[in-house]
Amino acid sequence: MAKHLVIVESPAKSKTIEKFLGKDYKVLASYGHVRALPSKQGSIDIENNFEPKYQILPESKKHIAALAKEIAQAEELILATDPDREGEAIAWHLLQALGVDEDGDKPRVTRVVFHEITKGAIEKAMANPRKVARPLVDAQQARAVLDYLVGFNLSPFLWKKIHYGLSAGRVQSVALRLVCDRENEINAFDQQEYWTIEAELTGEQPRSFRGRLHSLDGKRLDKLAIGSEAMASELTTQIQASDFKVASITRKEKKRNPSAPFITSTLQQEASRKLGFSARKTMSTAQKLYEGINIGTGAEGLITYMRTDSVVLSTQATDEAREVITSLYGPEYAIDKPRVFKNKAKNAQEAHEAIRPTSIAHTPDAVKSFLSSDQYRLYRLIWMRTVASQMAAAVLDATSVDIEAGDRFMFRASGQVIRFAGFMKLYIEGTDDEDEDEKEGVLPAMNEGEVLACSSVVPDQHFTQPPPRFTEASLVKILEEHGIGRPSTYASIMNTLVTRKYVRLEKRTFYPEDVGMVVSNLLCQHFGKYVDYDFTAGLEEELDEISRGDQKWQPAVKGFWDPFIALIQQKDKEVTKADVTTEQTEKICPECTKPLVIKLGKMGKFIACTGFPECRHTEALDGEQRAEPELSDEKCDKCGEPMLIKHGRYGKFLACSGYPACKNIQPMEKPKSLDIACPECKEGELMEKKSRYGKIFYSCNRYPQCKYALWDRPMVQPCPKCSFPLITEKITKRFGTTHQCPTEACDYKITVVEPEKKATVKKEPAEKKPAAAKKPAAKKATTEKAPAKKAAAKKAPAKKAAAKKAPESEE
Repeated sequence: MAKHLVIVESPAKSKTIEKFLGKDYKVLASYGHVRALPSKQGSIDIENNFEPKYQILPESKKHIAALAKEIAQAEELILATDPDREGEAIAWHLLQALGVDEDGDKPRVTRVVFHEITKGAIEKAMANPRKVARPLVDAQQARAVLDYLVGFNLSPFLWKKIHYGLSAGRVQSVALRLVCDRENEINAFDQQEYWTIEAELTGEQPRSFRGRLHSLDGKRLDKLAIGSEAMASELTTQIQASDFKVASITRKEKKRNPSAPFITSTLQQEASRKLGFSARKTMSTAQKLYEGINIGTGAEGLITYMRTDSVVLSTQATDEAREVITSLYGPEYAIDKPRVFKNKAKNAQEAHEAIRPTSIAHTPDAVKSFLSSDQYRLYRLIWMRTVASQMAAAVLDATSVDIEAGDRFMFRASGQVIRFAGFMKLYIEGTDDEDEDEKEGVLPAMNEGEVLACSSVVPDQHFTQPPPRFTEASLVKILEEHGIGRPSTYASIMNTLVTRKYVRLEKRTFYPEDVGMVVSNLLCQHFGKYVDYDFTAGLEEELDEISRGDQKWQPAVKGFWDPFIALIQQKDKEVTKADVTTEQTEKICPECTKPLVIKLGKMGKFIACTGFPECRHTEALDGEQRAEPELSDEKCDKCGEPMLIKHGRYGKFLACSGYPACKNIQPMEKPKSLDIACPECKEGELMEKKSRYGKIFYSCNRYPQCKYALWDRPMVQPCPKCSFPLITEKITKRFGTTHQCPTEACDYKITVVEPEKKATVKKEPAEKKPAAAKKPAAKKATTEKAPAKKAAAKKAPAKKAAAKKAPESEE
């Protein structure tokens, strides 16, 4: 029996760590959080100094029982949860749930932290144990209590004033405000016309180049100086009659330094720009790389901890980077002393290392065969960013040529050429704004006083553009700049905004929905203090003070709660639902002549008559009356009336024209029979159907009496191992075509068609381009019900073992 019991959050992490420890150690997983505040009113005892009433999560009870059994026989309990506030809180909650005294002798309790899962890091952590850091636990408790108090008091207010099912959050609502404020800026933007004039020029060298009109009569032209076609045409005519001559040439050497190694927020931004990953996908993929991948010598953590605000690299990492750079690119690309970066993030914390490979010697090519496509692409990005941060600066020659055109006009041509690529040979940081990218090029050799020939003068029309809508990358960037929330919470915040239908994500860009705009306007108008950027950042600073032990958490919560609940009670009396969801118009109802108003419905805003319910006239917001449903060729199978083609939130569907007497609705595409008897009820047959999101699934035609369903195509062939009446076929690029038993208890699985093997060509890392981003998988939702778990194909161990730990979420 092991004398030392080590508890971590994740089974994958436990397997990696166990191989580094001796036979006296046993490593088990808590499967993430074990206690939480119940999602119901009264989970915080406000009268008793905001005492939280935690409960063991239902799914954690079996894990707690298993851990308690092991602890009873262990001499030492080692808590090795993640090295951040949430990991510290999980360690504390484990002690509370298990009823273990941290200061007791049986078992002896210690807390260890490590920022990478490697043999050296584990051994060092075990040699330096400590107690659970209560200030970090208190900071996490304060965050959870604050988020609970906001969510469970402000959300019901939204239900009463708008409609049921809405939510508000301490950080979520501020992020929504950012998206909505940007939309208001775009709507209010006054587009302006402006013109530029460029000349196509050639000197003694045969290669032509372009110069842009820069100044007129000795005065530099600003962006909007040429505001009309008439003015541009007049200037063009005058310029065409002018002689061109080189007035001056300026040459400068510019040095460009690499970006800092990744922190949580910059990793999310860059993975979004270069890989097309969502913040959630980035963090889940990074979690797997951190917890451990078998690279031929057993499981090993490939990157350091991915929730960090630090840009620091250890001496070991910089030494390794120098060796790799010298080996791959030559000594001229290495630097003598490690480059040190300063953190620009507001409220930066968790002062351990940046996100980097645990061993820089593990090049992306060396580990590629052990990783999935997403894991490889993210690991490669982290590896390149880390190595580039320690490479020599790039040296560029920037040339600027001023060109006289007669006495009145001055043109300017600029060029930039890379003299020494330095870090740019490996990696260049992406940007959210294409205009920010420097244009690289080279101008032909010229001399001052040289006469130039002009082949054409071209005026070009432009219009000023409104600020761009937020992408995931740019929203993460501005949240970080304002010090709002923690980088580890950004993925869950953005996911909440989308799932609540406050915003929609189209081509990786956030668009606010009508309900999101209404919620944001309500909160800004009546709870402006609590969605103020500086106020929210100030709360984060208070949480940091608590984590340092400079402030107690209950007084901080009380200072927030007293004015907050008083304002909710006041606004509950002052604000009516009509104030929030109804807007007046100057239109008159064409049917009853009563005023028309803009109302908020489940599908967004629309125009409705104030004479409702006597008058049911409605219009789309653009003024056009809603389209009449089309008449289909099908008859209702319940009452025989014609079926209408209608439009719903998930596209077209068939509805009986006899409504409301007959409420029969059908999908546009009818289910296809597979002529396979349902193995569960043995009365129905399996049908091929489409979910509302277009994904194929297979279910019994007796739904909802029988809820048997599968995601993989069933085949009339009994399982050779357990004799279940059917097996399923699954086709993937990675594993080829497989046949497997769909029951949880049976592990029968064979490969009938091997996956196609791609020829691999080894390239230098600098020459690789990131693979195209994959489209997100369709959601596994159906118009009936998602396939039941018990009918799904046997899950892979990794999925079974996935920890339920979330980032420091406010929701």
